[in-house]
Amino acid sequence: MSSGWSANDHKGHTNPLSTGVKRSRLDSGNKVAVVLGAQWGDEGKGKVVDLLATESDIVCRCQGGNNAGHTVVVEGTEYDFHLLPSGIINTKCISLIGEYSRPAVLILFFEIEKKLKNFCLKGWEKRLVISDRAHIVFDFHQALDGMQELQRQAQEGKNIGTTKKGIGPTYCCKASRTGLRICDLLADFKEFSTKFKSLAQQYQSMYPLLKVDVEGELKKLKEYAERIRPMVRDGVYFMYDAIHGPPKKILVEGANAALLDIDFGTYPFVTSSNCTVGGVCTGLGIPPAYIGDVYGVSKAYTTRVGIGAFPTEQVNAIGELLQTRGHEVGVTTGRKRRCGWLDLVILRYAHMINGFTAIALTKLDILDVLDEIKVAIAYKLNGKRIPHFPANMEVLQKVDVEYEVFPGWKTDTSAARKWNDLPPKAQNYIRFVENHIGVPIKWVGVGKSRECMIQMF
Repeated sequence: MSSGWSANDHKGHTNPLSTGVKRSRLDSGNKVAVVLGAQWGDEGKGKVVDLLATESDIVCRCQGGNNAGHTVVVEGTEYDFHLLPSGIINTKCISLIGEYSRPAVLILFFEIEKKLKNFCLKGWEKRLVISDRAHIVFDFHQALDGMQELQRQAQEGKNIGTTKKGIGPTYCCKASRTGLRICDLLADFKEFSTKFKSLAQQYQSMYPLLKVDVEGELKKLKEYAERIRPMVRDGVYFMYDAIHGPPKKILVEGANAALLDIDFGTYPFVTSSNCTVGGVCTGLGIPPAYIGDVYGVSKAYTTRVGIGAFPTEQVNAIGELLQTRGHEVGVTTGRKRRCGWLDLVILRYAHMINGFTAIALTKLDILDVLDEIKVAIAYKLNGKRIPHFPANMEVLQKVDVEYEVFPGWKTDTSAARKWNDLPPKAQNYIRFVENHIGVPIKWVGVGKSRECMIQMF
């Protein structure tokens, strides 16, 4: 296959251990900045990535698939991406889809053909890199995802609330060592076809109602394989060169968020990947020593799509107001988001796991019309504060929330472009959040576009 690395590709790389030169792992190399969701997703990560991408050389997606939706508004044009890194908008920036990402090849080309071409983004094919180790989401993975949700609903009376994009079944294939990767697609297609047919047959034997158009899907995959080939690289060596080569600004765009992490989120109502900082290392092959700033993104309130515990949810007029003013509808699914007050318990928990160096607080302007604003500062069980975020969802469902109440500022903040433009009551709200979680707030968002991000330092 023409993708990947040959023996000649390694000749330009010097092994530090063979030179006799002792180097600290921290004294050389470009650090990687990371943008991660600090709640249940949909915090506005794409906007922060887009802002930072204007000064970045490389932007990487480290995990997830087309179950994530990132919306960016630039010069009045709204871009919504699912697989493509938000940095693709920047014509001077390389965008990488990493090892731990799950590209659905057909959907990827839909984004490329329908969106990039519609947006008239030129030269994207020279700026998009796809790791050869990335696992592929097939059409039957997505069909199976939907079937499993219906099965859960029928058997248990409830489902998980997945996006039905096939991400979970694809990770199951990876864990059971039956998954197929981009490198397999670009190698011997006859061998790939055999493995694909075996995988489809395996799932059809477990799910008799699952329909798979084997020949039709293979035909499309063969066509797209040749189109995708020039974009595929060995992701490990690509990132190694980026870190150890000439000075570069490297940015990682996380998908989903801390409370959706497969290990640390509100399990089982989570995604299938590690969307906390550890997923950056495993998703891109980056040593932890090269992780630099870790930016957490949080709304000025809280939202969640699908089912699962949500202690600060407001199933009332406040929740409806936040949903309406915030246009809280999922980019990927079109589902209305559940809305509630800002929860500092989950932000502190997300910080414990990720070690945020700064926070971006988005959508402050949505709170402009409220008479009073509440912020969750603690959970109680049986009248006593609990010092941790519960792992058990039945326990989390039972907590009582302790709030701090702030007077609303009742002023339009959408035109604010610097700190002093914000009303004092809004400033007090921001400083309280900052002090309570112990992380500086670097950006405050008051609108959709780049220009609506107030930079604090």
